[in-house]
Amino acid sequence: MKIFRCTLLSLILLQLVFTGCSKKNTVDAAAFKTEIEQWQLKRTEGLKKKNGWLTLSGLFWLKEGENKFGTDSTNTVIFPPGKSPAYAGSIFLINNELRFKCAKGVPVLCNDSAVAEMKIQSDESGKATPTILKHGTLSFHIIKRGDKLGVRVRDSENPARVNFKGLEYFPVNSEWRLDAKFEPYNPPKIIPIVNVLNQVSNDTCPGAIVFEVNTNTYRLDALKEGKEFFIIFHDETAEKETYGMGRFLAAALPDSANNVILDFNKAYNPSCAFTEFATCPLPPKQNYLPIRIEAGEKNYAGAVHH
Repeated sequence: MKIFRCTLLSLILLQLVFTGCSKKNTVDAAAFKTEIEQWQLKRTEGLKKKNGWLTLSGLFWLKEGENKFGTDSTNTVIFPPGKSPAYAGSIFLINNELRFKCAKGVPVLCNDSAVAEMKIQSDESGKATPTILKHGTLSFHIIKRGDKLGVRVRDSENPARVNFKGLEYFPVNSEWRLDAKFEPYNPPKIIPIVNVLNQVSNDTCPGAIVFEVNTNTYRLDALKEGKEFFIIFHDETAEKETYGMGRFLAAALPDSANNVILDFNKAYNPSCAFTEFATCPLPPKQNYLPIRIEAGEKNYAGAVHH
Protein backbone atom coordinates (compact mmCIF):
# COMPACT_ATOMS: atom_id res chain seq x y z
CA MET A 1 0.00 0.00 0.00
CA LYS A 2 2.87 2.32 0.89
CA ILE A 3 4.55 1.56 -2.44
CA PHE A 4 1.29 2.29 -4.27
CA ARG A 5 0.92 5.67 -2.52
CA CYS A 6 4.52 6.62 -3.36
CA THR A 7 4.01 5.62 -6.97
CA LEU A 8 0.75 7.56 -7.19
CA LEU A 9 2.39 10.63 -5.63
CA SER A 10 5.28 10.38 -8.08
CA LEU A 11 2.86 10.23 -11.03
CA ILE A 12 0.97 13.28 -9.76
CA LEU A 13 4.18 15.26 -9.30
CA LEU A 14 5.38 14.19 -12.75
CA GLN A 15 2.09 15.28 -14.28
CA LEU A 16 2.39 18.67 -12.56
CA VAL A 17 5.91 19.11 -13.90
CA PHE A 18 4.87 18.34 -17.47
CA THR A 19 1.78 20.51 -17.18
CA GLY A 20 3.87 23.39 -15.92
CA CYS A 21 6.36 23.00 -18.79
CA SER A 22 3.73 23.01 -21.51
CA LYS A 23 1.50 25.71 -20.09
CA LYS A 24 1.48 28.98 -22.04
CA ASN A 25 2.43 32.22 -20.37
CA THR A 26 -0.53 33.47 -18.40
CA VAL A 27 -1.87 36.91 -19.26
CA ASP A 28 -3.66 39.19 -16.85
CA ALA A 29 -6.93 39.84 -18.71
CA ALA A 30 -7.52 43.39 -17.42
CA ALA A 31 -3.93 44.49 -17.99
CA PHE A 32 -3.90 42.92 -21.45
CA LYS A 33 -7.13 44.65 -22.46
CA THR A 34 -5.73 47.99 -21.27
CA GLU A 35 -2.51 47.40 -23.22
CA ILE A 36 -4.37 46.71 -26.47
CA GLU A 37 -6.76 49.63 -26.00
CA GLN A 38 -3.79 51.95 -25.47
CA TRP A 39 -2.20 50.56 -28.63
CA GLN A 40 -5.45 51.19 -30.53
CA LEU A 41 -5.59 54.77 -29.23
CA LYS A 42 -2.01 55.41 -30.33
CA ARG A 43 -2.80 53.90 -33.72
CA THR A 44 -5.74 56.31 -34.19
CA GLU A 45 -3.71 59.30 -33.06
CA GLY A 46 -1.00 58.40 -35.58
CA LEU A 47 -3.49 58.33 -38.45
CA LYS A 48 -4.98 61.68 -37.43
CA LYS A 49 -1.65 63.53 -37.18
CA LYS A 50 -0.92 66.42 -39.54
CA ASN A 51 1.47 64.16 -41.41
CA GLY A 52 -0.62 60.98 -41.02
CA TRP A 53 -1.91 58.85 -43.88
CA LEU A 54 -5.32 60.56 -43.79
CA THR A 55 -3.72 63.79 -45.04
CA LEU A 56 -2.53 62.36 -48.37
CA SER A 57 -4.20 64.20 -51.23
CA GLY A 58 -2.05 63.35 -54.23
CA LEU A 59 0.84 61.40 -55.70
CA PHE A 60 2.31 62.52 -59.01
CA TRP A 61 5.21 60.93 -60.88
CA LEU A 62 7.83 63.27 -62.26
CA LYS A 63 9.14 63.37 -65.80
CA GLU A 64 12.59 64.49 -66.88
CA GLY A 65 12.81 68.27 -67.09
CA GLU A 66 10.29 70.77 -65.72
CA ASN A 67 7.29 69.62 -63.68
CA LYS A 68 4.88 72.44 -62.88
CA PHE A 69 2.71 72.39 -59.76
CA GLY A 70 -0.45 74.22 -58.74
CA THR A 71 -4.21 73.77 -58.98
CA ASP A 72 -4.44 73.92 -62.79
CA SER A 73 -5.19 70.53 -64.32
CA THR A 74 -2.46 70.96 -66.92
CA ASN A 75 0.27 70.85 -64.26
CA THR A 76 2.28 67.70 -63.63
CA VAL A 77 1.57 68.05 -59.91
CA ILE A 78 -2.04 69.06 -59.28
CA PHE A 79 -2.89 70.58 -55.91
CA PRO A 80 -6.42 70.37 -54.44
CA PRO A 81 -8.80 73.11 -55.68
CA GLY A 82 -8.46 76.44 -53.91
CA LYS A 83 -5.24 75.49 -52.12
CA SER A 84 -2.78 77.44 -54.28
CA PRO A 85 -2.54 79.59 -57.41
CA ALA A 86 -3.16 77.82 -60.72
CA TYR A 87 0.61 77.81 -61.23
CA ALA A 88 2.59 77.87 -57.99
CA GLY A 89 6.03 76.78 -59.16
CA SER A 90 8.09 74.00 -60.72
CA ILE A 91 10.19 71.02 -59.76
CA PHE A 92 13.03 70.28 -62.14
CA LEU A 93 14.33 66.72 -62.56
CA ILE A 94 17.56 66.75 -64.52
CA ASN A 95 19.90 63.76 -64.52
CA ASN A 96 18.48 62.51 -61.20
CA GLU A 97 19.02 65.90 -59.54
CA LEU A 98 16.05 67.78 -58.14
CA ARG A 99 15.51 71.52 -57.87
CA PHE A 100 12.50 73.51 -56.71
CA LYS A 101 11.48 77.01 -57.80
CA CYS A 102 8.30 78.75 -56.71
CA ALA A 103 6.35 81.21 -58.83
CA LYS A 104 6.79 84.87 -58.06
CA GLY A 105 4.79 85.96 -55.02
CA VAL A 106 3.88 82.41 -53.93
CA PRO A 107 4.92 81.79 -50.30
CA VAL A 108 6.64 78.43 -49.80
CA LEU A 109 8.35 77.36 -46.58
CA CYS A 110 11.13 74.90 -45.86
CA ASN A 111 11.94 74.32 -42.19
CA ASP A 112 9.71 77.34 -41.40
CA SER A 113 11.82 79.64 -43.59
CA ALA A 114 10.61 81.19 -46.84
CA VAL A 115 12.36 79.81 -49.93
CA ALA A 116 12.20 80.81 -53.58
CA GLU A 117 14.54 78.26 -55.14
CA MET A 118 16.66 75.42 -53.80
CA LYS A 119 18.07 71.98 -54.42
CA ILE A 120 15.87 69.28 -52.86
CA GLN A 121 16.20 65.56 -52.12
CA SER A 122 13.88 62.57 -52.06
CA ASP A 123 13.34 60.04 -49.30
CA GLU A 124 15.50 57.47 -51.17
CA SER A 125 13.39 54.67 -49.69
CA GLY A 126 14.16 55.76 -46.16
CA LYS A 127 17.91 56.31 -46.63
CA ALA A 128 17.59 60.08 -46.59
CA THR A 129 15.40 62.75 -45.05
CA PRO A 130 13.25 64.24 -47.81
CA THR A 131 13.02 68.00 -48.28
CA ILE A 132 9.53 69.01 -47.10
CA LEU A 133 8.02 72.12 -48.65
CA LYS A 134 4.89 73.84 -47.32
CA HIS A 135 2.31 76.17 -48.79
CA GLY A 136 -0.74 77.02 -46.71
CA THR A 137 -2.33 73.80 -45.48
CA LEU A 138 -0.33 71.80 -48.02
CA SER A 139 3.01 70.07 -47.66
CA PHE A 140 4.81 68.14 -50.37
CA HIS A 141 8.00 66.15 -50.81
CA ILE A 142 9.68 63.74 -53.21
CA ILE A 143 9.50 59.97 -52.79
CA LYS A 144 11.51 57.38 -54.69
CA ARG A 145 9.94 54.03 -55.51
CA GLY A 146 12.02 51.76 -57.66
CA ASP A 147 13.34 53.93 -60.48
CA LYS A 148 10.45 56.41 -60.20
CA LEU A 149 10.40 59.77 -58.44
CA GLY A 150 7.08 61.25 -57.38
CA VAL A 151 5.64 64.19 -55.46
CA ARG A 152 3.59 63.20 -52.44
CA VAL A 153 1.10 65.91 -51.47
CA ARG A 154 -0.50 66.25 -48.04
CA ASP A 155 -3.30 68.55 -46.93
CA SER A 156 -3.99 69.01 -43.22
CA GLU A 157 -7.58 69.82 -44.22
CA ASN A 158 -7.95 66.76 -46.44
CA PRO A 159 -11.57 65.47 -46.29
CA ALA A 160 -10.36 61.97 -45.32
CA ARG A 161 -8.82 63.48 -42.18
CA VAL A 162 -11.61 65.94 -41.41
CA ASN A 163 -14.31 63.27 -41.82
CA PHE A 164 -12.41 60.42 -40.13
CA LYS A 165 -14.87 58.27 -38.14
CA GLY A 166 -12.39 56.07 -36.31
CA LEU A 167 -11.36 52.44 -36.56
CA GLU A 168 -13.09 49.16 -35.79
CA TYR A 169 -11.49 46.12 -34.16
CA PHE A 170 -12.31 42.55 -33.30
CA PRO A 171 -12.90 42.13 -29.56
CA VAL A 172 -9.64 41.99 -27.60
CA ASN A 173 -8.79 38.32 -27.17
CA SER A 174 -5.66 37.04 -25.43
CA GLU A 175 -6.07 33.72 -27.27
CA TRP A 176 -4.60 35.52 -30.29
CA ARG A 177 -1.48 36.45 -28.35
CA LEU A 178 0.55 33.45 -29.42
CA ASP A 179 3.80 31.94 -28.21
CA ALA A 180 5.77 31.40 -31.41
CA LYS A 181 9.24 30.33 -32.50
CA PHE A 182 11.64 32.07 -34.82
CA GLU A 183 13.29 29.73 -37.31
CA PRO A 184 16.25 31.56 -38.89
CA TYR A 185 17.22 31.03 -42.50
CA ASN A 186 20.92 30.38 -42.87
CA PRO A 187 21.80 32.26 -44.94
CA PRO A 188 18.93 34.78 -44.86
CA LYS A 189 16.49 34.31 -47.75
CA ILE A 190 15.85 36.95 -50.40
CA ILE A 191 12.11 37.24 -51.09
CA PRO A 192 10.40 39.40 -53.73
CA ILE A 193 7.87 41.86 -52.30
CA VAL A 194 5.46 43.38 -54.81
CA ASN A 195 3.78 46.73 -54.10
CA VAL A 196 0.52 48.19 -55.39
CA LEU A 197 2.41 49.82 -58.28
CA ASN A 198 3.47 46.31 -59.34
CA GLN A 199 7.07 47.16 -58.52
CA VAL A 200 9.19 44.39 -57.03
CA SER A 201 11.78 44.81 -54.30
CA ASN A 202 14.04 41.94 -53.24
CA ASP A 203 13.97 42.10 -49.45
CA THR A 204 16.07 40.14 -46.98
CA CYS A 205 14.09 37.69 -44.86
CA PRO A 206 16.07 36.53 -41.79
CA GLY A 207 13.65 33.72 -41.01
CA ALA A 208 10.12 32.52 -40.40
CA ILE A 209 7.90 32.83 -37.35
CA VAL A 210 6.23 29.49 -36.60
CA PHE A 211 3.07 29.22 -34.50
CA GLU A 212 0.12 26.97 -33.78
CA VAL A 213 -3.62 27.55 -33.99
CA ASN A 214 -5.93 24.69 -32.96
CA THR A 215 -2.98 22.25 -33.03
CA ASN A 216 -2.18 23.16 -36.66
CA THR A 217 1.20 24.71 -37.43
CA TYR A 218 1.63 27.80 -39.59
CA ARG A 219 4.58 29.97 -40.56
CA LEU A 220 5.06 33.55 -41.72
CA ASP A 221 8.17 34.91 -43.41
CA ALA A 222 9.25 38.04 -41.54
CA LEU A 223 11.24 41.09 -42.54
CA LYS A 224 13.42 42.95 -40.08
CA GLU A 225 12.82 46.67 -39.59
CA GLY A 226 15.00 48.27 -36.95
CA LYS A 227 14.56 46.44 -33.64
CA GLU A 228 11.47 44.45 -34.61
CA PHE A 229 10.00 42.11 -37.18
CA PHE A 230 7.62 43.41 -39.85
CA ILE A 231 5.12 40.86 -41.15
CA ILE A 232 2.80 41.25 -44.13
CA PHE A 233 0.07 38.62 -44.08
CA HIS A 234 -3.29 37.68 -45.58
CA ASP A 235 -5.93 35.49 -43.91
CA GLU A 236 -9.43 34.21 -44.55
CA THR A 237 -11.11 37.32 -43.06
CA ALA A 238 -9.67 39.45 -45.92
CA GLU A 239 -12.26 41.00 -48.25
CA LYS A 240 -14.87 40.18 -45.63
CA GLU A 241 -14.25 41.64 -42.17
CA THR A 242 -10.72 42.90 -42.91
CA TYR A 243 -8.93 44.76 -45.67
CA GLY A 244 -8.79 42.74 -48.87
CA MET A 245 -5.11 43.18 -49.61
CA GLY A 246 -4.02 41.93 -46.20
CA ARG A 247 -2.70 43.41 -42.98
CA PHE A 248 0.56 44.27 -41.23
CA LEU A 249 1.91 43.08 -37.89
CA ALA A 250 4.99 43.98 -35.86
CA ALA A 251 6.67 41.68 -33.36
CA ALA A 252 9.64 42.03 -31.04
CA LEU A 253 12.83 40.22 -32.04
CA PRO A 254 13.31 36.76 -30.50
CA ASP A 255 14.90 36.07 -27.15
CA SER A 256 17.99 33.88 -26.73
CA ALA A 257 15.86 30.75 -27.15
CA ASN A 258 14.24 32.11 -30.36
CA ASN A 259 10.88 32.62 -28.63
CA VAL A 260 8.63 35.26 -30.19
CA ILE A 261 5.31 36.72 -29.07
CA LEU A 262 2.93 37.07 -32.02
CA ASP A 263 -0.02 39.25 -30.99
CA PHE A 264 -2.62 39.43 -33.74
CA ASN A 265 -4.64 41.86 -31.61
CA LYS A 266 -2.14 44.41 -32.96
CA ALA A 267 -2.65 43.53 -36.63
CA TYR A 268 -3.36 46.70 -38.58
CA ASN A 269 -4.36 47.92 -42.03
CA PRO A 270 -1.79 49.15 -44.55
CA SER A 271 -1.92 52.82 -45.51
CA CYS A 272 -3.55 51.83 -48.82
CA ALA A 273 -6.78 51.19 -46.90
CA PHE A 274 -7.00 54.92 -46.21
CA THR A 275 -5.68 56.52 -49.39
CA GLU A 276 -5.12 55.73 -53.05
CA PHE A 277 -1.86 57.70 -52.90
CA ALA A 278 0.17 55.18 -50.87
CA THR A 279 2.57 52.57 -52.26
CA CYS A 280 1.93 49.59 -49.98
CA PRO A 281 3.77 46.27 -50.12
CA LEU A 282 1.60 43.20 -50.65
CA PRO A 283 1.81 39.91 -48.74
CA PRO A 284 4.08 37.31 -50.35
CA LYS A 285 2.19 34.17 -51.35
CA GLN A 286 3.78 32.10 -48.58
CA ASN A 287 2.21 34.48 -46.04
CA TYR A 288 -1.36 33.67 -47.12
CA LEU A 289 -2.85 31.88 -44.12
CA PRO A 290 -5.70 29.39 -44.76
CA ILE A 291 -7.39 30.34 -41.48
CA ARG A 292 -9.42 33.20 -40.07
CA ILE A 293 -7.46 35.56 -37.83
CA GLU A 294 -10.35 37.12 -35.89
CA ALA A 295 -8.21 39.71 -34.14
CA GLY A 296 -6.87 43.19 -34.74
CA GLU A 297 -8.05 45.94 -37.02
CA LYS A 298 -11.11 45.43 -39.19
CA ASN A 299 -11.67 46.94 -42.62
CA TYR A 300 -11.89 50.73 -42.63
CA ALA A 301 -15.42 51.99 -43.35
CA GLY A 302 -14.15 54.31 -46.08
CA ALA A 303 -11.53 51.86 -47.37
CA VAL A 304 -9.95 52.53 -50.74
CA HIS A 305 -10.05 49.61 -53.19
CA HIS A 306 -7.07 49.31 -55.53
